[in-house]
Amino acid sequence: MSQIPNLENAPINLTAIRARAQTELENILKNIRGDKCLVIDPKLSGSLSLLVQSSELKKHGVELRHLTAEPIQSESTKVVYLVRAQLDLMKFICSHIHNDTSKGLHREYHLYFVPRRLVVCEKILEEEKVHELLNIGEFPLYMLPIDEDVISFELDLAEKEYLVDGDPTSLWHIAKAIHNLEFSFGVIPNVRAMGKAAIRVADILNRMQTEEPVSNSNMGIPEINTIILLDREVDMVTPMCSQLTYEGLIDEFLGVNNGAVELDASIMGGQQEGKKLKVPLNSSDKLFKEIRDLNFEVVVQVLRQKATSMKQDYTDISTTTQTVSELKDFVKKLNSLPEMTRHINLAQHLTTFTSIPSFLGRLDMEQTLVEAQSYDICFDYIEEMIHKQESLENVLRFLVLFSITNAGLPKKNFDYLRRELLHSYGFEHIATLNNLEKAGLFKKQDSRSNWLTIKRALQLVVEDTDTANPNDISYVFSGYAPLSVRLVQHAIRSGWRPIEEILRLLPGPHSEIKRGGFSSIPSYDTLPGSLNSSDKVVDGRRALVLVVFIGGVTFAEISALRFLSSQEGMAYDLIVGTTKIVNGHTLIRTFIERWC
Repeated sequence: MSQIPNLENAPINLTAIRARAQTELENILKNIRGDKCLVIDPKLSGSLSLLVQSSELKKHGVELRHLTAEPIQSESTKVVYLVRAQLDLMKFICSHIHNDTSKGLHREYHLYFVPRRLVVCEKILEEEKVHELLNIGEFPLYMLPIDEDVISFELDLAEKEYLVDGDPTSLWHIAKAIHNLEFSFGVIPNVRAMGKAAIRVADILNRMQTEEPVSNSNMGIPEINTIILLDREVDMVTPMCSQLTYEGLIDEFLGVNNGAVELDASIMGGQQEGKKLKVPLNSSDKLFKEIRDLNFEVVVQVLRQKATSMKQDYTDISTTTQTVSELKDFVKKLNSLPEMTRHINLAQHLTTFTSIPSFLGRLDMEQTLVEAQSYDICFDYIEEMIHKQESLENVLRFLVLFSITNAGLPKKNFDYLRRELLHSYGFEHIATLNNLEKAGLFKKQDSRSNWLTIKRALQLVVEDTDTANPNDISYVFSGYAPLSVRLVQHAIRSGWRPIEEILRLLPGPHSEIKRGGFSSIPSYDTLPGSLNSSDKVVDGRRALVLVVFIGGVTFAEISALRFLSSQEGMAYDLIVGTTKIVNGHTLIRTFIERWC
């Protein structure tokens, strides 16, 4: 099965967006005739695997390499660099060219920035006297469909860059990606934004429309009715909690990267010990599409039922006379056997993590932290984690959750935990703690916490959640409803005005904008939960809402949004845009300073 997802069932034409990017990459390679060495920024290689297969690249005479500090080992006389505009990567490229020059090697160098070139990067190339040796261009990959209802902007450091470094570059990239969508699907008439970064993206988007307008007259009714921009800073509680959906748990324990998980072949039933295997995880796999958003408890039951059913069918076929039609149905079921085997193996491997007491204890403590009513128990638990020297990412994840739900820690406790962390994990992590403080994720308490009020008003903790037959989004965390998705739920059902008081308790401002020329298209404040004929686009589909997470989204939140979209009487299809798919560990990792 390919890692490149099938996008035929996407609510908008994502296939065309991907095809455009594929064509642009193909043109870059075609224009550089003959054999060439394509040197890729390692962070981009995963993105490219969702765009084009390596066999396709080889057709263009491409020899693939990852960009590192080491000189290029290649006989090719043409070198093509495909990189993000990062200063450290410029230094690698300069080092390569200097190394070639010192050896008397004459090559033709091409440098393509993804998605756009930056003056500060070119300045380094000039200072190192290699700028004139490079043919410089851009590969404008601002977004990438990673499944039929998810688009990634591939900006994994967006949250840290904006909150800690004060660098808004990623916000411009997000706005540019959305504006590019508008050129394909029409100007989005309704914009809701929550949080500082979200407001800035909305402002940049409006400025882009002024400077480079999308013509309304040629487009007809816009395909996307509303965009909801959510700043991750508004809800940092959700990513710090352990996801309990099937796909979310795979990401928590095994790490899903660009729609695939890499495992030892032995886990998937292979014979070769130590050999790695990439398992694609997208909606092209019909069984995965059916179970990915279920709570993991239910997934095990579903797989057991399917296996039992298949076994019974096999018994029937062996012992009774079957019609041709019945035989055909059985063969169809047999075709799904590789998918069944794949997910039974994966689920079995996951249970080795989920059944251990430490994981169950962790879930209990997360619930206690979200309840925010047992301060001393939580404090003691984190203190014990530090003294046991559990992984730093695990400790920081709990610490952030503790700090947010309590609006910080009293000075005495804050200073104590800070000191204990540095003693246990090394004083080099003072920079990491400073990053978390700057981002407001670990701080001294200077006011009373609003978390209990927010939790109660938005019903974020739901007692007796039925994970097998859920009637609420809280099933994705077995009782906690993601704050971010509750905000989307309110925006869709009745607008944000009825919860204005609660929104004021959350970080950052919020806004609701109706963009010019679309006064006849209803906004959410006038739309009930049921579908009106005026909400449908021309071909009879449901109206579409694009939910954009600035700073990353978890698989559990995507599952919750899919659950919302599937509810009876729901008037809208939902599609997710995100800077990156994240979990608590990957998000915390962006704030950790590594000292080489």
